[in-house]
Amino acid sequence: QVQLVESGGGSVQPGGSLRLSCAASGSILSISAMNWYRQAPGNQRELVAGITGGGSTNYADSVTGRFTISRDNAKNTVYLQMNSLKPEDTAVYYCNVRAIERTPSGLRAGSAWGQGTQVTVSS
Repeated sequence: QVQLVESGGGSVQPGGSLRLSCAASGSILSISAMNWYRQAPGNQRELVAGITGGGSTNYADSVTGRFTISRDNAKNTVYLQMNSLKPEDTAVYYCNVRAIERTPSGLRAGSAWGQGTQVTVSS
């Protein structure tokens, strides 16, 4: 089973920066898409940014130009660099990966979620 461990959340003033990391472990054969989602209180979980196995990226309109997603395939890790943070960026941020993993019964494609990390932007 693929496990994800997130780090890098915290509290920052408006205009500040944070960098989130999410490391995947387990019997992983390959990872395709790696994504960051966020969920603010009372809101649905929304896609913030995604990166494919080939390195193509996509962003929510609200973060374009401020956030950058990247990945280190050797480390099975995805990052989210967040700059010019705004109070409306406050949320719990979750990473999500789609991977093919080895199981006793063969290969299995699946999706895994991190535990979430709180990002708070406030003066």
